Amino acid sequence: MLETPDRTLLERVREVLAEPATEAELRTLTEQADAVVRVSAARADAVERRLDELTNDPTSSLSDVAAELQRVEAIRAELTEARSLQAALQERAHELRTAWLRQA
Repeated sequence: MLETPDRTLLERVREVLAEPATEAELRTLTEQADAVVRVSAARADAVERRLDELTNDPTSSLSDVAAELQRVEAIRAELTEARSLQAALQERAHELRTAWLRQA
């Protein structure tokens, strides 16, 4: 699989979820994960629009349609993973704040 900044960030999120982290680190990663979710969703929407154009064009090739289907499938998988990790980060940050408030 091609290593992209998004993949690198998602890997870092997985690492942080498995180890102790500060609230600041969780907040930073949450913001970055939010950006990955927004960008991935926009990319998926763009590919789906392109796919609609291809399917409505009788002159488009089947290989072009297949390529776009593969792209949207990969983007959707990344988006699902990013949303899952984003939710896990938010939960972890909530747990950290709750523990901090109990100690105060």
